[in-house]
Amino acid sequence: MFFFLRFTDETDKRDKPLDVSVAFPQATPASVFPPSVSDYYQFDDLLSPEEQSLRKKVRAFMEKEVAPIMAEYWEKAEFPFEIVPKLAHLGIAGYTTKGPGCPGLSVTTSAIANAEVARVDASCSTFLLVHSVGMLTIALCGSEEQRQKYLLPLAQLKTIACWALTEPDYGSDASHVNTTATKVEGGWILDGQKRWIGNSTFADVLVVFARNTTTNQINGFIVKKDSPGLTATKIANKIGLRMVQNGDILLKNVFVPDHDRLPGLNSFLDTSKVLDVSRVMVAWQPIGISMGVYDMCLRYLMERKQFGAPLAAFQINQQKLAVMLGNIQAMTLVGWRLCKLYDKGTMTPGHASLGKSWITLRARETVALGRELLGGNGILADFLVAKAFCDLEPIYTYEGTYDINSMVTGREITGIASFKASATSKRSRL
Repeated sequence: MFFFLRFTDETDKRDKPLDVSVAFPQATPASVFPPSVSDYYQFDDLLSPEEQSLRKKVRAFMEKEVAPIMAEYWEKAEFPFEIVPKLAHLGIAGYTTKGPGCPGLSVTTSAIANAEVARVDASCSTFLLVHSVGMLTIALCGSEEQRQKYLLPLAQLKTIACWALTEPDYGSDASHVNTTATKVEGGWILDGQKRWIGNSTFADVLVVFARNTTTNQINGFIVKKDSPGLTATKIANKIGLRMVQNGDILLKNVFVPDHDRLPGLNSFLDTSKVLDVSRVMVAWQPIGISMGVYDMCLRYLMERKQFGAPLAAFQINQQKLAVMLGNIQAMTLVGWRLCKLYDKGTMTPGHASLGKSWITLRARETVALGRELLGGNGILADFLVAKAFCDLEPIYTYEGTYDINSMVTGREITGIASFKASATSKRSRL
């Protein structure tokens, strides 16, 4: 027994990895986040004093509270619930949502705050976005009674929301919802399945979309997490946004009372009230991710030495930094203009889709260059870039894939829809 205990103790000691600061003392890990140095064209000058202040506030919070723990939670694929009360004090939950206790921020202010969250951690950014989209749906499509009941605790992050549209059979083709809502006395019966729903494994309030079996139109419902017949299970083995708890939702004969049906959501077109905002917000996630990657890479190259000089002294590395920095300036200005078009009421679906698709494409290039610059450490979450590289992949896909968003813009500029494959003609054999 003594030998077994001693052997186990020694094995535990050997299995425990060295702290990265000890194992690799030549460069500072992302747990001590680098200063923000990517605003090369002084974008801050375009912001109001209030926007600048909020940007600094969110940046300081993320660097202090999230950066030291994010690699550990990302590796475990768990969400750091201990930060939620502190996150609530920022007062940004809900972003543009207006209502009891809600921030009611402009799209521009919301996007900037969102980018600062994503700069340090994309999973936290996604958690907030999903929660805020659920809030916004209640605010825009709910009754006054629903707004009064649900929005304040959601804004305070005392309760958490998710937004359940995507299904196993329909991703990009989101309007073809199979989940059904059947009218019964006093309410509705929901049956169906949802997939990839962020926050769903722990959300208190689930905004669920289902097809009304009478009208054949998409309706919206507020479903409580303890509703009989509702189950939400975590999707495992993700390589990106690992802290986000995406889930499979099963709805089996779930009763929703009449007072929890969203009266302003009567067709799929009504979801555009929310999707227009969320697509702009999602476009700012890769901007924030790219900013963080650039900040990390510049510090790393200044600290890390090879061949008797800092890596920053080599021409090829400077060229890559310049490309990354140029991408960030362009992405930021496109994102900013997109916000202004929305605020003016002149943003079209094509505008939003082009912004999201083009920005994520440039961000992909940026983080790939960052991955190259860090060499072997570019595959460690401890130095941010590998984590950001992986986190960007789901963002490239959700809120419309790159290809789908390109086709939305293409339809707008040509007047021709190309979403459905053309019927293939039979080829004769030679």
